[in-house]
Amino acid sequence: MPGRKAYPFDVIEPKWQHYWFDRELFRAADPGEMGSEKPKFYVLDMFPYPSGSGLHVGHLEGYTASDIVARYKRMKGFNVLHPMGWDAFGLPAEQHAILTGTHPAVTTKQNIDNFRRQIQSMGFSYDWKREINTTDPSYYKWTQWIFKRLFEKGLAYVAEAPVWYCPKLKTVLANEEIVHTPEGPRSERGNHPVIKKPFRQWFLKITAYAEKLLEGLELVEWPESIKEMQRHWIGKSEGAVVKFSVEGKDIEIEVFTTRPDTLFGVTFLVLAPENPLVTKLTESGFKELVEQYCAATSLKTDLERTELSKNKTGVWTGSYAIHPITNEKLPIWISDYVLMTYGTGAIMAVPAHDRRDYDFAKTFSLPIKKVVTAERIEEETDCYTGEGITVHSGFISGLATKEAKEKIIQWLEEKKLGKRMVQYKLRDWLFSRQRYWGEPFPIIWKENAPILVPDEELPVLLPDLEDFTPTDEGIAPLARKKDWVELGNGLKREVNTMPQWAGSCWYYLRYCDPSNKETPFATEKERYWMHPHGVDLYIGGAEHAVLHLLYARFWHKVLYDIGLVSTPEPFYKLVNQGVILGEDNQKMSKSRGNIVNPDAIVQEYGADTLRLFEMFLGPLQQSKPWSSKGLEGPHRFLARVWRLFMDEDGEGLWMLRKDILEEEAPTHILRLQHQTIAGVTEDIENFQFHTAIAKLMTFVNELTKEKKRWKKVLEDLLLLLSPFAPHICEELWQKMGHKDSLAYEPWPKYDPKYLIDEEIELIVQIDGKVRGRIMVKKGIEKEEVIRKAKETEAIGKWLEKATISKVIYVPDKLLNFVLEKNLKSQ
Repeated sequence: MPGRKAYPFDVIEPKWQHYWFDRELFRAADPGEMGSEKPKFYVLDMFPYPSGSGLHVGHLEGYTASDIVARYKRMKGFNVLHPMGWDAFGLPAEQHAILTGTHPAVTTKQNIDNFRRQIQSMGFSYDWKREINTTDPSYYKWTQWIFKRLFEKGLAYVAEAPVWYCPKLKTVLANEEIVHTPEGPRSERGNHPVIKKPFRQWFLKITAYAEKLLEGLELVEWPESIKEMQRHWIGKSEGAVVKFSVEGKDIEIEVFTTRPDTLFGVTFLVLAPENPLVTKLTESGFKELVEQYCAATSLKTDLERTELSKNKTGVWTGSYAIHPITNEKLPIWISDYVLMTYGTGAIMAVPAHDRRDYDFAKTFSLPIKKVVTAERIEEETDCYTGEGITVHSGFISGLATKEAKEKIIQWLEEKKLGKRMVQYKLRDWLFSRQRYWGEPFPIIWKENAPILVPDEELPVLLPDLEDFTPTDEGIAPLARKKDWVELGNGLKREVNTMPQWAGSCWYYLRYCDPSNKETPFATEKERYWMHPHGVDLYIGGAEHAVLHLLYARFWHKVLYDIGLVSTPEPFYKLVNQGVILGEDNQKMSKSRGNIVNPDAIVQEYGADTLRLFEMFLGPLQQSKPWSSKGLEGPHRFLARVWRLFMDEDGEGLWMLRKDILEEEAPTHILRLQHQTIAGVTEDIENFQFHTAIAKLMTFVNELTKEKKRWKKVLEDLLLLLSPFAPHICEELWQKMGHKDSLAYEPWPKYDPKYLIDEEIELIVQIDGKVRGRIMVKKGIEKEEVIRKAKETEAIGKWLEKATISKVIYVPDKLLNFVLEKNLKSQ
């Protein structure tokens, strides 16, 4: 901004940032300390990954919102915990190390220092004494310790399984880290192609907590869309497992179905090509075709295989299953639309009532038997998938779907031909990575048996390496460090490392007690900060719905079950900020070249302007495009605030105005003041920060028009504005003669009597046409409003030569004079 600055933000902002930091002004009081008698409030940001490119303005949106809430809650009398730290293990630092030869620890420290500088330049009120870093051995010691508890509880195990492998990243990835695109499956990180490959890996048994993870969603105040994403990912299905014998073979095929009521409509069975039973079921004359089909299927993604619109393909095995009730022979096919990862990897096909089965039956001319009719005839189709009345189904015919399900399940259980079952789409969490920059496992191998490293030997430190590249076969880099791996007597360390998600699964708990060397956190501190329902407010991106949020909930529930935490859920209220797009309306990214760095904005306009602008762009939860031109408006607003208090002397120096009065403001100003207090308070509580700022702008505009200034009004303005623009408010508060920071000043209270509008605008019509508006007292009587209207020049001129036939009055809204026609000449 050319020329002299509109107000001296470049002097004010560093001054107050040093003041807050040097005095540890935002230090949260732990239990037993002065201040802990206040009610607590824990407001948390999803801590950032410190990348080399630094923060951009999109990152700052959530941090600004959480800081507004933190500052507001302190002024409302809460003991606020508002911490910051770094999720610093992971692939980007390692890839940088591979390209440059710089150790990941070096680049990580540089990136953290830059992020910290940028965040502190925004004036966010973090308790920096609680700063954590997931790559610090004093932190990952306890990540390893928690992994040991998972292992001891039987929730960590090693298995060989087909897993997603990224040749470019040379590491395996969890299902949740894969994005299915039209071009095929790709890594979420880097968008590289991935393939399925058998690997011996560590898994965490998150499936054991599927039901608890579903139930816990009822305890939290989260956006319904996020809850629904988690429910869908967990994928609970209730139904039955049905057993089918195989003709001429001592083999039993179990299938899971959510519609056991359609059992009489089964005309064939379909197995996933990966099902181990396929080789046993395939007759000799069919082996070549089956093997070719299985090989072709292995190259397809789950998304490609299950797409509804695709043509159905398959191969008959040559074998038959026997229907458990009718004893009919049912051909056994394999097809890629059946997945090994859901249910039992085999289905009973009911083509009359399942769309994929119907398409398959049509393709291969297989029988179709209708066993359910819709209750409304207009809903009937060749493939009716809804509920209805059972037909052609023996002893369950005539029953509604719900009753038919129950009766057939009871029959199957009595005959030992099946049982009631609940299935989940959720798969166990693949928890090991073939990379260097991660937490080492606290595991030593003796032949094929894993042994836990004793607690007193934690942390297992990450050794230094010079070559961080995994082998082309996917063997982890740590395997090169022979003197670290080989412990003698046949003992070897685990060479895989934990995924980046490990450190973020529990970081919110470490903030409660970040310096504890004896335990991950002291019981009394966890009870204080997490009671009664976990973190009070968690702000972050919706992109973490089925990754971090699901994983952290799982770890927390395990810790709850073993008595280490006091709440069944970690995060009570979740708010997802919208994405701030680039000026080209695209998501900000380095590749698009549309990233906006906050450093230049802070230098040109100041942090307060940037904070205001971030919140004024629109509703917090909505996505919105960035507009650098829009910064001028909030900056001019702050300059008007400054000039409400300050005058320039003849030499260009700013001085406190001399006309600020101690006396009470007039009624119209008091009404505006108290309405602003009420409105801003309500808007902050509802995260409507953009409308709160609009109300403050209106308040300032009206005060600017006045010839006088009133001290109490101006001070309340500073208190209301301070969560949004803290630097300028602290400076003006001090200029007004206050020695202490306003950070802990009581939040202004409104007087309800000033919230009632004493006057209202009333519409006046003549023969139904608006001819004017008048200001009247609320609740005014009809006779009084008629008199006042007639005395108004704009209305009186229409009535002076006319005869009023009728007067219609809608209290507090409108007055309509109906005139007699042609009685008077115009």
